[in-house]
Amino acid sequence: MPSAVRSSRGSSALRFGRFAAMGAVAVLILIAGVWASWGTAQHVMLTKGRERGTVEVTRCAEDACEGPFRPLSPGSQPRATVVLGDTVAVEEGRTYTVVLKPGGAEAVRSGPAGVLYAWVPLGGALLLASVVVAGGLLRTRAAWVMALAGAGLLTAAFVAL
Repeated sequence: MPSAVRSSRGSSALRFGRFAAMGAVAVLILIAGVWASWGTAQHVMLTKGRERGTVEVTRCAEDACEGPFRPLSPGSQPRATVVLGDTVAVEEGRTYTVVLKPGGAEAVRSGPAGVLYAWVPLGGALLLASVVVAGGLLRTRAAWVMALAGAGLLTAAFVAL
């Protein structure tokens, strides 16, 4: 009988250890997704006091597009050239609404497409964390909710762009 008690305690400790380790990994993945998204999302979502306007893309390179900035918000100054760092779904000759990052000539897309695109890293993190939650924590319902939320976010960003 004493060996059965030790075995039970040992397996409980292992279960708790697995739960703690996989929970920490899942939380770390989600924090990394929010951290990666927030760098751009803060400029797109918190636009009060930021320069907003439009950019007509005149030239695109491998990793950036640029064009003249025409202000829409009060106090904004027109600029001869601003840079759109991510060239996903950006075409030469088209005009996009943007928000300028403070202290420079770097712009990020605004509006629903910009918000969704800014949160794409979180969508990927949700998909990745759902695998950890399902396999490591054995919480299939929570994993499905996370996976569907991540897939929905990625799909909405793809459609919006």
